[in-house]
Amino acid sequence: MADVYAAEHERLGRPLAVKVVHSHLARDEEMRTRFRREAEASSRLVHPLICTPIDYGEVGEVVYLVMPYLGGGCLADDLTRDRTISAERAAFIASQVSCALDYAHRHGVIHRDVKPDNVLFDDDGNAMLTDFGIATAHFHGRLTAGGRAMGTPHYMAPEQAMGKMLDGRSDLYAVGVMLYECLVGFPPFDGADGYSIGYKHVHEAPVTLHEVDSRIPATLAGIAMRCLSKDPVARYQTGRELADALLEFLHEVNARTPERVRVAPAEEAERNGRQESKTPTA
Repeated sequence: MADVYAAEHERLGRPLAVKVVHSHLARDEEMRTRFRREAEASSRLVHPLICTPIDYGEVGEVVYLVMPYLGGGCLADDLTRDRTISAERAAFIASQVSCALDYAHRHGVIHRDVKPDNVLFDDDGNAMLTDFGIATAHFHGRLTAGGRAMGTPHYMAPEQAMGKMLDGRSDLYAVGVMLYECLVGFPPFDGADGYSIGYKHVHEAPVTLHEVDSRIPATLAGIAMRCLSKDPVARYQTGRELADALLEFLHEVNARTPERVRVAPAEEAERNGRQESKTPTA
């Protein structure tokens, strides 16, 4: 829905990213409202693992959002280049995304479009959640009609594909999809179009990660598959609960790894909306 430009603050010399809505969309009142709501929702989320907007503006038909510039690329780029990433790094990224989501959910915001394209990296390799363009927030009224599914089909929870009301557990399902994709190189469901993919999310069981690749650590495979439960009650109930499970897996890896090659999960990912360290993964 927008072009994103690299920019620099004239007086401060700070690198920035400027997101400008396509002109034909800027003329659509619903799209302008949606873009403004992205700015409102994400600007209230002041968290070290969420990319918070710096400014928003409308000048005639030009509608723009100013964001911090993150120079580490995005998870989608990594998957395009390498197809998969290591179990430890996948768990680390998912734990940081889960911490960011936990904070957003506790502040009344459901992202609804968690996917590799929306996970950016800072210069230290920390995962930052961005793009709240279709988020729902308790302080906003409904913008779209009931029964209309919004999101990216490959990462939609079953209830999202059916256009039902969502809560934070729908975002955690999407984290499970991302984790699955990071480990084996493709999402659990695919199809010819959005409808066929959504149908599979609702009605079909994903092939277990161990069936795809038996080398994947059983603990991490179990975490991902629990996220992919059809029933939200069977999933992790909060982002913090999911992050804790992922960090426990990383600690288990560290305990089994010789000191000289031990993997550090950026020193705890960040718990309860509090970042403990920004040390990159070794």
